[in-house]
Amino acid sequence: MAVQYHPTGDTAAAISASVETGVRTGRLGPGDSLPPVRALAVDLGVSPATVASAYRALRERGLVETAGRGGTRVRSRPPVVMRSSWQLLPPPGALDLASGAPDSALLPRINGLLPRIDMQAIEGVTVNYQHGGPNEELLELARQRLENDNVPADHVTLTSGALDAIERMLAAHLRPGDKVAVEDPGWANLLDLVAALGLTPVPVPVDKAGPIPAGLQSALAKGAAALIVTSRAQNPTGAVVTEERAAAIKAVLRGYPKVLVMEDDHAAELSHHRAHPLSGVTNSWGYVRSVSKPYGPDLRLGVLAGDETSVARVAGRMRLGAGWVSTILQRLVLALWRDPQVAAGIRRAGEIYAERRTALRDALDDLESYGESGINVWIPVADETRAVAALREEGIAVAPGALYRIATPPAIRVTTATLPVGEARRVAEAIKRVTTVSPTRWY
Repeated sequence: MAVQYHPTGDTAAAISASVETGVRTGRLGPGDSLPPVRALAVDLGVSPATVASAYRALRERGLVETAGRGGTRVRSRPPVVMRSSWQLLPPPGALDLASGAPDSALLPRINGLLPRIDMQAIEGVTVNYQHGGPNEELLELARQRLENDNVPADHVTLTSGALDAIERMLAAHLRPGDKVAVEDPGWANLLDLVAALGLTPVPVPVDKAGPIPAGLQSALAKGAAALIVTSRAQNPTGAVVTEERAAAIKAVLRGYPKVLVMEDDHAAELSHHRAHPLSGVTNSWGYVRSVSKPYGPDLRLGVLAGDETSVARVAGRMRLGAGWVSTILQRLVLALWRDPQVAAGIRRAGEIYAERRTALRDALDDLESYGESGINVWIPVADETRAVAALREEGIAVAPGALYRIATPPAIRVTTATLPVGEARRVAEAIKRVTTVSPTRWY
């Protein structure tokens, strides 16, 4: 891609600030290249070391990434507020299979619960600074739900969703420059977060049963201080950590007792696969279950269980900043958990998601695809840019695999959350027309 913006400045700090300004104002977009180090040094009249230092600072903050022979480019979602959205929206009238969001029609309706929540707030203690914090009834119900999945829940707190819990756990144990073992392919938001925290991702290949033990062993041998695993409905591949795989992962982790193990169970009640947690195999661990996928992305609440020290650090640090998760939101989640009609609706939603995902995979016939659970299907391709563009021309929006992978081969991610079963064959035929199968397996 041609360079569209030339940074200015005569110090590393000034050059990096200039690049950030370009990103913030939209003059530098996702994937845009920065000038080569030596070329920019000549242009600005500074040493190559000065430019290299500026680029290194930008990488550590997660604004840019090294693209091999492609040089340095802006990350897909740099951690700065931008004046305009860079999201590539589906064409008007296109079938949106790119968002990764749950089907809003399958989320529980909360209108009938809100009056009840308001009455509880009026009749209970007025929440002020001295009264804020986790709701004990919610924590107790959360403990029961976690223990039903064999997650130790002696120490539990609340965060503003899964990614908030992961960020707080990483910040409680790691420092910039530390290495983190991450799933590859893996959750794009997590990969961006790791970069923004100044941590170094070490890819661990995954198959349909989760992280591959040999890959994990390699990552830990390289000095990874933490491991982040998705229990089930892994984004983007739909992988599920099986009982056998969990046992193999634990066997590897026992040789590294100081490694932080963080598990993300974002699918929670939507999944029909039983969780097989890794909790407690190392000294420091966390297991987060958010309510966003089953109950609604606007409900920013996650339940974090972990070892006593880790949970205490997260809760204490939160008290100094955000303070607590809104007690109104906590009461709403408690009401949702207690409502049998809501529980039945969540179970049915999980069945519908499974039907839609399975319909697409069945219609793909012999084309290689992955999606054991969740709302996404991962399809290896030879040229994901071509595949994404060709599908857009046919009125179908899918996501490029580049957002989710580090060292694995090209692929596309298809979100099936809103894909009608009756449309699965048409979509599959379009994918087969524009897709050339990758010559290399993705794991």
